[in-house]
Amino acid sequence: MKKESEHLSQTYSYMALRKAVGWIGILLPFVLVLGTFLLFGYTNILRNISLYYHTEMRDVFVGSLCAISLFLFFYKGYGKLDNLAASLAGFFALGIAFFPTVKEGPYNWQAYVHLFCAGFFFLILALISLLLFTKKEPHPSGEKLKRNNIYITCGSIMVVSTAGILIFLGLFAKSYPQSSFVFWAETIALIAFGISWLTKGGTLFPDRTQVVKTEAIKPEVPESVE
Repeated sequence: MKKESEHLSQTYSYMALRKAVGWIGILLPFVLVLGTFLLFGYTNILRNISLYYHTEMRDVFVGSLCAISLFLFFYKGYGKLDNLAASLAGFFALGIAFFPTVKEGPYNWQAYVHLFCAGFFFLILALISLLLFTKKEPHPSGEKLKRNNIYITCGSIMVVSTAGILIFLGLFAKSYPQSSFVFWAETIALIAFGISWLTKGGTLFPDRTQVVKTEAIKPEVPESVE
């Protein structure tokens, strides 16, 4: 019973980490904006989330990406492909954090590395949602099917958002240099990422598993001998 209790505790802790990563993804852009507005007197949203590296919110930006990366590196899925995909996403998250984009002017080599890492980060996360989170058991529950719909929706949103960013940067960025289109596309992708991982962490449509009763994890007490 003690081993069962410890295993249950570890499972809940792991799911809590998934939820924490999801919330980091959802809240990051809003924390960056509110931080610059309320604490440092900014009045405009920057062109993209990566530019907050060059603000007083740099530590929040880098720290959040490192936290996401650390979890992805240690994430253990149901097979080697799951682990490889998560590790690659964690690697690219570190690339986003430590190879900053330029604040102004033409891209340098670091900015191109940053863009490359950001694109593959979102793409891999999208594929995790679309292909790995949606793996079905022989007889999936109704809750599992509902979760799969969320994973597919979130993964598709991340793909569309990433494609939209690349199209904007390639065709329209010079015509609209002060546009915050990329910021909002990145925000939508991060929200989709967060919802996907919150769902994987059991926040939305969890399976109706049998509740472990308190008595089940208590040590057995031998009957008294009269």
